[in-house]
Amino acid sequence: MIRFAEVFPDNQIVTALRSQLGWTHFRQIIPIDAPLKRDFYAEMCRIENWSTRTLQHKINGMLFERTALSKKPDHLIKQELKALREEDKMTPDLIFRDPYILDFLGLKDTYAEKDLESAILREIESFILELGIGFAFLERQKRMQIDARDYYLDLLFYHRKLKRLVAIDLKLGEFEAADKGQMELYLNWLKQHAMEAGEKPPLGMILCAGKSDEHVQLLELAKSGIHVASYWTELLPKKQLEQKLHDAVLKARSRLREKPANPTRKRPSA
Repeated sequence: MIRFAEVFPDNQIVTALRSQLGWTHFRQIIPIDAPLKRDFYAEMCRIENWSTRTLQHKINGMLFERTALSKKPDHLIKQELKALREEDKMTPDLIFRDPYILDFLGLKDTYAEKDLESAILREIESFILELGIGFAFLERQKRMQIDARDYYLDLLFYHRKLKRLVAIDLKLGEFEAADKGQMELYLNWLKQHAMEAGEKPPLGMILCAGKSDEHVQLLELAKSGIHVASYWTELLPKKQLEQKLHDAVLKARSRLREKPANPTRKRPSA
């Protein structure tokens, strides 16, 4: 109880959380030392109505470190968590993560893209749990006719909180620059032919076996509403997972701190 009072000194915040969180939830949250990480789990647990078992699963799977939010500077994380607390405002950075852990698919050794898609549909409940609450599955192999050609999107979801269609393209190999153009084509088609009144523009997610951070950075995918994430079909040991995600967060934050050189010109002498 002393620890609880130390980490949740604001009675107004506690009152809001108590509507959805029980004491067993708080007992799992209060040992977390990092305040932003602790606030993230408390607010996400509240807004997505997690059971204590789900909360423990999310903490053990290092959900916070896998979100795009964790790669941002602390002051921006605080802003998004404040908006989530006060307005229930969800953003793509709270929802999208990297990597996605798909160990429940049971895929071993070599497999085809079709096998990956079929395994996801077979385990759709577990897949949506990994994606996060709010995703609703709409279609597989969504047909898009452009001129005289047919294109097929692997998976189409809708996110209720974001009020957006989410297109998911599955890739067995590494992310390639050309994948951006393909996803942009899908998103523009969905915007013209599938978006309903009152919805926001569709988002795209490219799930691939791996990616180059420099490629992703230079392509400025966020401007196109595209998120690239790797997937793991096997869960790493906890220590290895912690180190890998810790390094990824530090690397992402380091890139954000880097500013392009902007040398000042010397004035010509009179």
